[in-house]
Formats: sequence, structure tokens, C-alpha cells
Amino acid sequence: MRPEPSQVTIFDNIDGTTRMLQELILHPRRDLVRWAGITKQTPNVKIGYTGQHLASLVTGVEGARTGARGHDLRDGSEVKSCSRIDQLDKCRECNAAVARLEPVCPECGSTAIKRNNDSKWLLTVRSDDDLHRLLDEVPRILFILIDYPNYGSQDWNTLQFQVFEVWPRDNRQHHLRTLMENYFERIYLRHIDSQPTKTPAPKNFWPYSFQFYMCNPVRTFHCIVTDALDDPHVDVLEYVEPLTDREDIEPVPMPLSVLNAQEKRQIWHEIGDSAFETARSTGLDSNQRLSLGLRDTDHAAPQAGSYRRGAR
Repeated sequence: MRPEPSQVTIFDNIDGTTRMLQELILHPRRDLVRWAGITKQTPNVKIGYTGQHLASLVTGVEGARTGARGHDLRDGSEVKSCSRIDQLDKCRECNAAVARLEPVCPECGSTAIKRNNDSKWLLTVRSDDDLHRLLDEVPRILFILIDYPNYGSQDWNTLQFQVFEVWPRDNRQHHLRTLMENYFERIYLRHIDSQPTKTPAPKNFWPYSFQFYMCNPVRTFHCIVTDALDDPHVDVLEYVEPLTDREDIEPVPMPLSVLNAQEKRQIWHEIGDSAFETARSTGLDSNQRLSLGLRDTDHAAPQAGSYRRGAR
């Protein structure tokens, strides 16, 4: 989990990252939001390619100039991006589409709006070669997430950007390998055998899910953006220098809320009352969750539409 020093060629990373977020994402989005009030079109800023810019600045590694047809970074790293901001919502009364910043349904005036928060990362393997490349050749996968830290209070004016790393060949993060092997063998290949004319959906990898925490992701960047709709201000809360050995970084804590009742009982028996109560607020560290096993969630589903790698 140690980045290759010769591949790190971008420096002044925090300042560069802050300026990039302002110039490529936050300011354009602010203007799009204003025009969306007139045109009623989406203000959504696609994160696929801008996510790769963010990955390069955080890691200090240049892109591979492949145009989404090869390695995303020059050191072979893969970049996956997910944006949960500006998702399209739905009226619970009339099922009409409602923009994220619309307080009421534009069709019926109802305030009963279903606010969506379900975007995820997509991991695609369609052959043994794809699987081998992802698990044995790619040194790390960077998972980029943009969402609302105050989603529960419907604060759409505060955003957060996070970058997580998973190194598929690292023993501490071996569950990603198991997830992808199970997906390919139990879903993709079985689906192709039974429905050869239909393409199976990619592997869904959900932020903040049990599977996500089981892969022991390491967070290397975290910032909060306040006043995002008018005068965006970026406050960097966490940043891991490009040459830091990721093996020395504790993975993201696992909230007890993602565990089912049986898993909670198991952990309680193992760590005891005091540690369990502490974990209610701090989450479980990587050692405390070491005995947990992956759940069997591999069930085939056809792909809803065409998948374009550049639209990640």
C-alpha cells in the first residue's frame, strides 16, 4: 500500500485541489443552478472526468492520457466516482419529477417529496481478463464520493468531497477481491449462461454500506464545502500526503448501524459492553470487525440501460 515515488509528479496538492474544486465543479455548478431555475433543466455536474482530475491532485499522480479506455492514472490506479448531489427526486403524491432544490412538487404543489440518495459506484468486469486486471494488475482503486453531509436535515447548501482507497492485493482489503470474484462467477457468468442476449448489470458498490466498510477503505481526502449555492468555501479536513504508506492508516470506522442483529450480538460478545458502547459513537475499528464475514448478496439483475465507462 505504498505509492511508487517515481509516479508522484504533482505537488502543492491541497492548494491545487481546492482551486480545482472551485474552478471545475463548484463555480460551474453554482451557475448551472441559477440557469436551472429558468430552464428547469438539471444542474447536475457530471463527475466522471472531473473525478479523475481530483484523483490526480490528491494522489500527485498524472493521468495516463487514455480517455477512459485504459488506466485512469499513470501508476495504473483506477478511479471510480459517485455523486449524490442534485439527484432527481419524486413527488409521493403524483409521482412527478422534482428537482433537488425545488421545495414543492411543480405539478401538484405537494411538499411530500421523496429525496433520493442512492447513487453508487459501478464496478464492471465482463471477462476473466477484466477480473484479473482489476484484482491483480491495478495497484489501487480510488473511490470518489460527493454528497450532502447534512442530508437528513435537507441542507442542500453544504457539500462534502471524499476520496477513499482500496488496494485489491492488500490482505487487509481482501474482501473487495471476494466481492468481485463472487459477482463474476455467481452473477455475471450465470446470467450470460441463462440470458445470453442481455448484459448483466455492473457490480453495485454502495457508499456507507456493510460491503463498503468490510473492504477496509482508507480515506485520503475529505473536505466540506459551505455556502455551495452562492459563495462556495472549501475547508479541507483531512488529507494524506501522496507518498504516505497507506498501511499505516487506520481504515474508515464501521458504524454499528450497518450491522444486523446477529452481527451486533457477535461483536458485543467479542469486545464487551464498554467497547461496544464506545463504538456506538466512534464505530468499529478494523480489528474489532475482523471476525465479521461478508453477506451473501449476489443475485443477478439485468442491466437497465447501456453503460458508458466515461459516465462513471
